[in-house]
Amino acid sequence: MQQTTQQATISPEDETLKAVEIIENQEHDAKNLVKILQEIQKELGYVPENAQRLVAEKTRVPVSKIYGILSFYNFFRLYPPGRHRINICLGTACYVKGSKNILNKIEDAYNILPGQTTKDRKFSLDTVRCLGCCALAPVMAVDGNVYARNNPTKVLEILKKFT
Repeated sequence: MQQTTQQATISPEDETLKAVEIIENQEHDAKNLVKILQEIQKELGYVPENAQRLVAEKTRVPVSKIYGILSFYNFFRLYPPGRHRINICLGTACYVKGSKNILNKIEDAYNILPGQTTKDRKFSLDTVRCLGCCALAPVMAVDGNVYARNNPTKVLEILKKFT
């Protein structure tokens, strides 16, 4: 499940109100945890800590279980999304052709790790196992647009277009 909705920045209070509304619609049923968390992410773009605690409280499930679900499924985000989503392919063809070096360059240049968002909320960084472009390796996607035959220098030039 790929998150495509870009959310405006909203206050923690509004995040909490949205989370309460979603939980109430699911009747506080612990059997619906994944669905509740998906709905919160769909609405907010990620699952903030205050929403995690609220889900735990309303469903009478330990926060550790909520976090366990969020950290197990890679489609959940624990940080607010950036305006631009970067996906670095780490599939075999891309990895062999240097995608790990590309990932390292982006991490260093933007002070970000996979699953995180830059402080200015311009970029979110994620890794994927395959973008289906193995013949064009190494590849990266930004906002769903694929950039092929990359190297660390080329990737930074591409990303400058988005700043």
